[in-house]
Amino acid sequence: MGRKNRNRQRAQQNRDGRAEGKRSRDDAGWGAGYAEIIKENKLFEHYYTELKIVPEGEFEEFMEAMREPLPATIRITGYKSHAKEILHTLKEKYFKEVQDLEVDGQKIEAPQPLSWYPDELAWHTNLSRKILRKSPLLEKFHQFLVSETESGNISRQEAVSMIPPLLLKIEPQHKILDMCAAPGSKTAQLIEMVHSDMDVPFPEGFVIANDVDNKRCYLLVHQAKRLNSPCIMVVNHDASSIPRLYFDQDGKKDILFYDRILCDVPCSGDGTMRKNIDVWKKWTTSNSLQLHGLQIRIAVRGVEQLAVGGRMVYSTCSLNPIEDEAVIAALLEKSEGALELADASPDLPGLKYMPGITSWKVMTKEGQWYSDWSEVPTSRHTQIRPTMFPPTDPEKLANMKLERCMRILPHHQNTGGFFVAVLVKKAPMPWNRRYPKAAPAEELQMGESPTDVPPADGSSADAPVEAVEGETPAEGNPSVPDTPDLLEVKKDNVCGPPPPKKMKLFGFKEDPFVFLTEDDPIFPSIQAFYDLSPDFPKLNVLTRTHEGKKRQLYMVSKELRNVLLNNSERMKVINTGVKVWSRNTDGEQFGCAFRLAQEGIYTLCPYIRARIINICVEDVKVLLTQENPFLRKLGDDAHNQAKKLGQCRSEDLDAPQCPIDLCGWRGKTSIRAFVPRNERLHYLRMVGVEVFHDKQGKRNDCSTEIQEGSTEDAVGLSQEADLLEEEGEETEQNGSESNANGTEPVGSTCDGPAS
Repeated sequence: MGRKNRNRQRAQQNRDGRAEGKRSRDDAGWGAGYAEIIKENKLFEHYYTELKIVPEGEFEEFMEAMREPLPATIRITGYKSHAKEILHTLKEKYFKEVQDLEVDGQKIEAPQPLSWYPDELAWHTNLSRKILRKSPLLEKFHQFLVSETESGNISRQEAVSMIPPLLLKIEPQHKILDMCAAPGSKTAQLIEMVHSDMDVPFPEGFVIANDVDNKRCYLLVHQAKRLNSPCIMVVNHDASSIPRLYFDQDGKKDILFYDRILCDVPCSGDGTMRKNIDVWKKWTTSNSLQLHGLQIRIAVRGVEQLAVGGRMVYSTCSLNPIEDEAVIAALLEKSEGALELADASPDLPGLKYMPGITSWKVMTKEGQWYSDWSEVPTSRHTQIRPTMFPPTDPEKLANMKLERCMRILPHHQNTGGFFVAVLVKKAPMPWNRRYPKAAPAEELQMGESPTDVPPADGSSADAPVEAVEGETPAEGNPSVPDTPDLLEVKKDNVCGPPPPKKMKLFGFKEDPFVFLTEDDPIFPSIQAFYDLSPDFPKLNVLTRTHEGKKRQLYMVSKELRNVLLNNSERMKVINTGVKVWSRNTDGEQFGCAFRLAQEGIYTLCPYIRARIINICVEDVKVLLTQENPFLRKLGDDAHNQAKKLGQCRSEDLDAPQCPIDLCGWRGKTSIRAFVPRNERLHYLRMVGVEVFHDKQGKRNDCSTEIQEGSTEDAVGLSQEADLLEEEGEETEQNGSESNANGTEPVGSTCDGPAS
């Protein structure tokens, strides 16, 4: 009893102390919130004044721009066929509504396209993110951006962040690695470029997106899933030692080299001061000094895995040459001519940038400067490294052509600060050309130990190996050796590699990725029900369980399947594939236990030849604004098709200039679209229905009926339910209970899924 009483007394004292502390803070004026961060940093100004990265006479303008909030920038998803429709909606409706408005004394300028981004698919305005979220006058525009972003049709992305993917010059057949991918805005761009041809559901290329932080990997998955691509795989590894992968080619295992690599490395982030104001008070040169070594290791690992002839883009959101030109110079010096710095200026006409610098100094956080490695005292050698200084040989420095690097300054085009460089691989890396005295290739077999083998014919190949026997890597060589997975079999007088270490996995334990076989018992019913075409790639279908009922079916491209099957023990996969079917037990009585999933509808559509209903614009409005509309509410043509569930063709001259594919469920007397909420809003806008809700989540006073023949209907929206509630008497007659998220079938009277 005594202990319990003491604990109660101690807890009460703690509560009283917290209450007193709160009162004292309020008395001290803390009740209004946190004090505003002062956007001043004398060390920052002194550092960049001395380095002269800003043109003469522009430094004050540069600093003023750094103190201004970053403008809002949006990018329209370029590969989707709906991009033109969204662009038209933005230009003709939302941009006209917001221009010339005045919010908190600030006049809103008309949004303008980014001059250097292709096809007017990226726009910026002088609106800050704070004003966009808080202003009642911009509420409809903000809701439009939020719902279209969730649907994957728009990305709110910083302008300079859009640059690296454009410089990669991606084509649909390219194999791409994004080394430090989270949060995923650049990854989304890469996926879009792989899917540039919407008529090809499975491009030959793919994107492997990696991040070292397990939790940030799930943020990356969320971004990638908006695009519903079967060609993306998210993995969780340290980018500086990301494992080399293998794939089957013509019956033999080959090393996977990437055609394109995005190396957007961790950095001090002083180019983001406009949006991350904490950087103002935290900035110091020690951040750059600490990150420099990691940045080199990641970049080295990237070029090791790059195919000869491939391109790697190195980028940071830092303006500091220690993180920028110094890393590029070190990489070029190590490469001994295997890498070349490409001139990327013609690729983005209209982009204003400063060329890379060829001379810089290193400063400690105490403000002490060093111009050369020879000046650095021994006590500083652990903090300051030789690679932080520019090359001392003038001829070598000139051959590097560091002026081809691009530094974007905030005041030139009202953006954040950024650095980007494009590297082209001309030959294998020099440390990949040496081979150990090892057993002949025919005496080696696959295993888990990390050592590579030279080609049997003695020709050079880009395959990293151990140093030559008796040698140690030179000082300039990478600190992280390349480590593929071929095992030397021990033989007399031949020294084999050390035993392998088991890969350590952190974070959540993921469910397995299990590919189905062509004769899996699931396929016959699906094949018959949807009349899948003979070329449907059954081997690309996977599930996430070894045992029990398969609840969800996913699809990946043939190339990603190849990578997954050959590297399951070598890498930690967080997510891959797009969901195409979901189990629905009510469908078993009609011969198929799986209904279509809207996420994968564009992937499956080319292979489905049955249960397709062609509908007009008015039918789309009915399906997306009512939970379970009666079949009679559809047009006569769609009504007859729904009854027969036969495939036929019809056209509507008022329809959007792109296809709309919806998946749904047909009951005895009603039909229902299985479309997620944000996609419903997107499709409704495309057919002329304006959708919005007020801040209280109440339905707006606008009409809730879809007026016949109208082209600009307004529909109120509640946060708790989908667009419109069903009329009470019709819901009773349906004899079924609807779910707001649109993922459950319509009771037991259903006749089966319909596309």
